[in-house]
Amino acid sequence: MTEILKAHVLTFKHMFVKPVTLQYPHEKISLPDTHRGALCLLRYEDGVERCVGCDLCEAACPSKCIKVVSEEDKTMPLKRIATEFYIDMTKCVFCGYCVEACPVNALAMTKMYDYSTDNKRDLIFDKDKLYAIGDQLMVDAKKYLVAHDQEKEDQASLEYRYKFPFSVLSRKE
Repeated sequence: MTEILKAHVLTFKHMFVKPVTLQYPHEKISLPDTHRGALCLLRYEDGVERCVGCDLCEAACPSKCIKVVSEEDKTMPLKRIATEFYIDMTKCVFCGYCVEACPVNALAMTKMYDYSTDNKRDLIFDKDKLYAIGDQLMVDAKKYLVAHDQEKEDQASLEYRYKFPFSVLSRKE
């Protein structure tokens, strides 16, 4: 009989404890800036794509979930651009090596974690979807880069942008 009484006392004590359960779709947890969520591609402030098609992210990925197809830019023959960019999120281990390998900080991780679907093929993100995520979650992506010392929040780094030193077509030798 004492066991039943102890159980009722314990239950009664827990009735007045603040619950820790979040009602997920309505309440979302606040995540730190270092959270490794969905990957995104970033643009410069003027809308130009940052990705230069160097394929270093593809080489750094341990799970081989990134595929980059690049070619020379038609307007500037020595400049490369990524024509296609795919990330298979079902294979991604969210290690962040691709973000660290990118020389121009075109890749970043966001706080987006709720992208479940009933079709596995929807989790293969192409270039357009990655830029859409980057445009939508630009603030989170920038905070991730700053938290991991990839970018700084000062004026000098905001003005820094990799630019091709000269136009090959206009240069005459």
